[in-house]
Amino acid sequence: MERAANDDDAPSAAAGTDGGQRELTRPTAALPPAWQGPVKRSMMIAGHATSISLEPIFWDALREAAEAEGLPLNALVARIDAERIQAPSPPNLASAIRVWLFERAVGT
Repeated sequence: MERAANDDDAPSAAAGTDGGQRELTRPTAALPPAWQGPVKRSMMIAGHATSISLEPIFWDALREAAEAEGLPLNALVARIDAERIQAPSPPNLASAIRVWLFERAVGT
């Protein structure tokens, strides 16, 4: 595969063992924030330590939402958690956070 001179951030290809081409993945640091994998963080919620795995773009949105509401991050997560456990079949906390952020973004 021939690369263009200005195509520095494109993933490169390498010959596979069968002589074919296979795509190599970019290092995580080279990926745009929307495509980076989950980051696990620990926090105290309702007096209990818990770990939450979210992609960096969701951590950023959650932090912005907490600031906009004048709450510490763990207080906002505790509020989302309290809403989550009221559901007939509660999703996991990370999923509930993503849904909450989406609903906030679209105004529902």
